[in-house]
Amino acid sequence: MRLRFCPDTAAADWLAGSGTPFEQLVTFGPAGFPAYARLRFIPDPQLPGQAETDALLPGDHPSDLAQARSALHVLAGFTSTPEDCYFCVWEGYSDIPLPPGVPLVEVPHRRYALLRGAVSDIDGWADDLGGGQPVAPPAFVWPADHRWVFAGDVDPHWAGIGAAREAVDALIGTPGLDVVPARPTQAQPAYR
Repeated sequence: MRLRFCPDTAAADWLAGSGTPFEQLVTFGPAGFPAYARLRFIPDPQLPGQAETDALLPGDHPSDLAQARSALHVLAGFTSTPEDCYFCVWEGYSDIPLPPGVPLVEVPHRRYALLRGAVSDIDGWADDLGGGQPVAPPAFVWPADHRWVFAGDVDPHWAGIGAAREAVDALIGTPGLDVVPARPTQAQPAYR
């Protein structure tokens, strides 16, 4: 395994101690980034009360993990520490077993195991953590220099990203990614 579980959670103190309201924290990361965006895993709902299962997707639609991987590769160009990054796994993912006794990062209503590696280690996420089976993307990813954060909570159909304006613009302009600007303090589109 390239990614390593962290023996302590101090590197995540900036998340847990940020004071950012829960909903904003788990969907966009800590407040204070110059720009925010949403990586839409599936398109936003078109009708009130629409269910995710009603979204029309092509048969070759990329998985959430494949889309997260692509976005993280773009973000790797916007940090001075691409070889030193942190990843959080939500303890509630049934497809990713956590080692017994691993310390957990605690924020209101969520707990996560913390891993450390390079941004490029996202390429082995499913192999390293799911034994090659499909798994959910990381709940959080950030480089050691805190230049950006990727936040993929279990509930929304999208992941939030906080970063410099140039990084968000690069994501929006990347073919194959469905990224739109966002304001974390405003309500976001949601399926029922």
